[in-house]
Order: sequence, then C-alpha cells, then structure tokens
Amino acid sequence: MTTPTQTNLTQRAEQLLREDAKKIEQLIAVQLDNLTAPKCPLYEEVLDTQMFGLSREIDFAVRAGLINRAQGREIISELEQKLAHLYTQVLPSPNRQQG
Repeated sequence: MTTPTQTNLTQRAEQLLREDAKKIEQLIAVQLDNLTAPKCPLYEEVLDTQMFGLSREIDFAVRAGLINRAQGREIISELEQKLAHLYTQVLPSPNRQQG
C-alpha cells in the first residue's frame, strides 16, 4: 500500500523529470533555430549529453522507487518525439521540393 507521502514523492519526481525534459526540448529548439549546418556536431553532442543526463536521472528515480520504468520510458519517448518534430520543422527534408 502506498502512503500519501509516497504518492506525493512519485508525483513530484515525475514532475521534475518532465520539467528537465522540457528544458532539453527548449535548449535544442534554440540550437536548431541558430543552426548553420544540418548535421552540426555541436548540436548532436549537446543532444547526446542532455539525453544521457536525463536517462540517468530517470534511472535513479526508478531505482529509488519514485517512478516506475514505464513512466521513465514515456518521458524519454515523448521527448524524442518532440525533438524529432522540431528537427523536421527546422531542417529541410531531402524529399521536399525547395521552392
């Protein structure tokens, strides 16, 4: 049985992880807005570093029993989808006709 305190900790942990995911999304959006090359190594390095950090935070929260693994996967998956959408909005698709 979970106690109200455990429920509050679980909700707070998930909220903090989602806030961190949002910060990564905003950081990457700013980078993409200022990108000069479609495959900028700096962009990829920052993205990899930020995603790794978030995955470590999520792993800690799962191991501490603050969230379950499914919640962690959902946070990462949602962020990946948002970043993929940002990427397609900013960079031209090779299949798209330039006008």
